[in-house]
Amino acid sequence: MSISKKYVQVLTIAFLTAIGASTVHAQSGVEQKVKNELQKQLGERAQISAVRSTPVSGLYEVAIGNDVVYTDATARYLVQGEIIDLKTGANLTEQRSNDLNRIKWSDLPLNDAIKVVRGKGSRQIAVFADPNCGFCKKLEKSFQQLDNVTIYTFLVPLLSADSATKSKQIWCAADRNKAWNAWMLENQTPTGPGDCGTPLDRNTSLAKKLGVAGTPAMFFVDGSRIAGAVPLAQIEKKLK
Repeated sequence: MSISKKYVQVLTIAFLTAIGASTVHAQSGVEQKVKNELQKQLGERAQISAVRSTPVSGLYEVAIGNDVVYTDATARYLVQGEIIDLKTGANLTEQRSNDLNRIKWSDLPLNDAIKVVRGKGSRQIAVFADPNCGFCKKLEKSFQQLDNVTIYTFLVPLLSADSATKSKQIWCAADRNKAWNAWMLENQTPTGPGDCGTPLDRNTSLAKKLGVAGTPAMFFVDGSRIAGAVPLAQIEKKLK
């Protein structure tokens, strides 16, 4: 989305707010009133977890699960889009979404992941990956350029039955790291029965719990996440 479109989006939000809430002022308990009214209108279609005011007068942020939308003080309008602070350039919607999606690093069951250490390994990153995911392979190639890092790869066979087969063969291999790299980097199909105990079901359940709907999905020590095979520079920035 270009800046110009974001600017138009901000104006649209302000316009809708003016229509529905020009005479309504912030006061104690208004967020709860907005939440109650909006939940009444949404019914069972969505469960609101929180409502809070925004820097835009009369506009309220609505958290539905890990998603962020907006409404006016009368809860008549539901607005989907991003709020951009044109003075600072900050994407307030993105910042809030990151907060809602933040995890607790210590809660990750790292023993259920393939562990790779490069250099001192003091920097840490966890990634949920499907062996048949093309973007996961692209990300794995980028990982080869990282140093002083420990990478925990949680195998999550989301794409197909073959993904589950490959995941089992990789996890049950004598050298998991070697089997993983051989497939992801060199396209060497893993072999073996894959009949050992695996954490695949636990990993899949964990991914669902964390709201991971696709791969790759990366998590950092501060609890933040990045979805997709983003440029290496963005990963380095997060690691720093």
